[in-house]
Amino acid sequence: MIVFIAGPRAIKRLNNNIEERLYNIYLNNIKVVVGDAAGVDKAVQDYFYRLNYSNVNVYATQGKARNNVGNWPVVDVEVNRRLKGFDYYAAKDVKMAEVADYGFMIWNGKSKGTLNNIINLASRNKKTLIYFTPDSEFYCIDSINQLEKILLRCDNATRSLYNSLLNKTEQLSIMEENDAYVKTGRNNWNT
Repeated sequence: MIVFIAGPRAIKRLNNNIEERLYNIYLNNIKVVVGDAAGVDKAVQDYFYRLNYSNVNVYATQGKARNNVGNWPVVDVEVNRRLKGFDYYAAKDVKMAEVADYGFMIWNGKSKGTLNNIINLASRNKKTLIYFTPDSEFYCIDSINQLEKILLRCDNATRSLYNSLLNKTEQLSIMEENDAYVKTGRNNWNT
């Protein structure tokens, strides 16, 4: 079992509700895939580091992890260098959505990257637990239709962003058009 955990860079601390769910992942020795960004990625890494949890892989674009608190194996996601900004890092997130059995997303109702991750998981019919920070509640979804019910709680700008991301064909077109791939059999260690 593999869980993809992510959330916005704007959230730097995890509350007790989130930490309880992470602790269950730890107790069940579930493999964690997490990104290397500041914010939720780093906070999740900090939490698992404090538990001395080793069942973690950090995904990094071009194999250069910006954060790897626990010195865990780094999965190198090669991306066409012509990609910039959001699309550059989104390729790594698509790979995590592909390898994961389910997702755990901490979402503030605004983050483009986290919303894109939820879309990528839901479009693959993968169960995703969303901790929706505006109302401090957990929602479990496994389809785009269920995500759209949560979006009713968001502002018009977020709903517009959702439509834009969905029209990108769940980011798969980025992967195919720009030759992004995960190098297999190679781990980097960030010391």
